[in-house]
Amino acid sequence: MITRRTLLKSGAAVAAASSALGLPAYAQTKKLKIGYVSPQTGPLSAFSAADSFMVEKFLASAPGLGLEVEVIVKDSQSNPNRAAEVAKELISRDEVNLILVASTPETTNPVCSIAEQEEIPVISTVAPWQPWFIGQQGNPGDPGSWQEFDYVYHFFWGLEDNIATFMNMWNSVDTNKKVGALWPNDGDGNAWASPDVGMPPALAAQGYELTDPGRYQNLTDDFSAQVNAFKAAGCEIMTGIPIPPDFTTFWTQAKQQGFNPKLVSVAKALLFPESVAALGDLGHNLTAEVWWSPNHPFTSSLTGESAADLAAAFEAAAGRQWTMPVGFVHALFEVAANAIARTDDPTDGAALAEAIATTNLDTVVGKVQWGRDNVPEFARKNVSKTPLVGGQWRRKDDGTFDLVIVENAGAPEIPLGGTLETLS
Repeated sequence: MITRRTLLKSGAAVAAASSALGLPAYAQTKKLKIGYVSPQTGPLSAFSAADSFMVEKFLASAPGLGLEVEVIVKDSQSNPNRAAEVAKELISRDEVNLILVASTPETTNPVCSIAEQEEIPVISTVAPWQPWFIGQQGNPGDPGSWQEFDYVYHFFWGLEDNIATFMNMWNSVDTNKKVGALWPNDGDGNAWASPDVGMPPALAAQGYELTDPGRYQNLTDDFSAQVNAFKAAGCEIMTGIPIPPDFTTFWTQAKQQGFNPKLVSVAKALLFPESVAALGDLGHNLTAEVWWSPNHPFTSSLTGESAADLAAAFEAAAGRQWTMPVGFVHALFEVAANAIARTDDPTDGAALAEAIATTNLDTVVGKVQWGRDNVPEFARKNVSKTPLVGGQWRRKDDGTFDLVIVENAGAPEIPLGGTLETLS
């Protein structure tokens, strides 16, 4: 569990650090409380593997901002209700000036909704922008009622990017274009299944035939109905956005029951090397979206490290393989540091929110800038998109896995590492 940490530096040390990082020095130290919320326990806990490392790295870099800063970390326990509770605690009891939140709509949305009501600035990431933005609307089914937010700002990619990445991989292989979809009854699953903003219209537009057995509850222990539906339809492609333990259950049962698609492209569950390694041979050549890797050609604005440097530093400190949230949790603190540096009084919530809104920063995950026209106008104020590519897990002789980038049409600046291979 991460504990509270306070970082104090003398004026001389602050000035020296500011100069080294290329950031402005301040005559007076800025005092700030930052809350950070993520799913450190529960079925989504794999998303928080980098949290301790990144909080420590931010605190080590904070002198360059002239900060006396405390980071207060809260565990959402992978539960939306708990996420809302800890957001209220951070605001009313801890009196934070800024909240950072990461990892799936079940954590980001409750925190952002509470903070918007209480007029506390928030920077959010690691949730596709549609379930983040649309999911917080009072009536998600009525676009005419959707409202912009004044205090909460999100950066990540969108469903359109993930769908395009998956379909680019599928289009490179000869299949019968029959796709089985495993979509849970949660924020991500409902967004992916949406006939308006999800995968169904995109599949239909390119001649794919979709088999959707309907929503299922997270932590289901029997996927026989879904497996049978995919087999009966002759699906040669399988996709979905299950949580990691659910895909392990599904894929094990699918192979036991003779479901052998040519391609499996699964969001969320296949992001983490531990989840794939747990499948053994069954993990080889599964594909997933890749939002960050050591091969991404980006550099931290906070520390000057490349993506490869940051991944290597995490592996050395944690004794485990890099994971995609390494880059995005670091970028949360990059954006926070940049906004704070541009705010005369970061304890003024409105001023800090305005600084966040006017961010234009090259980070270790790419450019973060709100208001760009690569996002629909209704969400443009609050959403900044980051690049996405496709990857395939390759099992090595020692049983570990490498994630090889095999599709980059949407972000050609991120280099390919290999070509797509089928499962069968």
